[in-house]
Amino acid sequence: MQLTILGSANAGGVPLYGCDCPACERARQQPAYRRGPCSALLQTPAGQLLIDGGQPELGERFPPGSLQAILLTHYHMDHVHGLFPLRWGKGPRIPVIGPDDPAGCDDLLKHPGMLDFGITVAAGKPCNLLDLDILPLALQHSRPTLGYLFRHGGRSLAYVTDTIGLPPATLAVLQAEPPDLLVLDCSFPPRPDGARNHNALNDALDLHRAIRPGRTLLTHIGHDLDSWLMANPDALPDGVQLAHDGQQLAP
Repeated sequence: MQLTILGSANAGGVPLYGCDCPACERARQQPAYRRGPCSALLQTPAGQLLIDGGQPELGERFPPGSLQAILLTHYHMDHVHGLFPLRWGKGPRIPVIGPDDPAGCDDLLKHPGMLDFGITVAAGKPCNLLDLDILPLALQHSRPTLGYLFRHGGRSLAYVTDTIGLPPATLAVLQAEPPDLLVLDCSFPPRPDGARNHNALNDALDLHRAIRPGRTLLTHIGHDLDSWLMANPDALPDGVQLAHDGQQLAP
């Protein structure tokens, strides 16, 4: 399986509108440092699975028939807003699979168009999709949210965003089977007094040490974390790196 990071930003993106911090100025001058809505593409010989739908212009990026399914972590707007125009397209319906959240987002569930929201998944109940063995994982966020442990061809990948820390049951699963690659929420620079809804760097590094994956890729990154790391370039330990838009990895 191959993972492509389509977007690695938190809801504000990088550069943040109106901000002149070092990270935002760098991103304006060097497009490689821009960050878009947090999402990813997982590819296997059986097809392509889009993880979250917050990217704009999904219909232009993915021609009809090129996506076999969309897997949602949750229904916050920055993870689903690209689905709003896509649903009015023509062609075979695209399965959209995610947590059971009857509130959804705005009228997506009421007027799904070509999107099929008929399948929901729950933490701890495995499923199979595109030859991927998938275990949904409970996360700690402000609405029903799932992470996912993917297994394929003897390799494993955990995609765990958005969350603040991890519920004990989820942490136990990942400690019992440390993934080859852990893609982990990390929105803020260190906050010893605690963060809310998303990990700060100290939270993410605590999880990295507790789980001991093959490697950890930090995503859902805010401009202030980028700025902090520009001033503290040696803060990330071996085995931990920042995600970047367009990055491709084989766990």
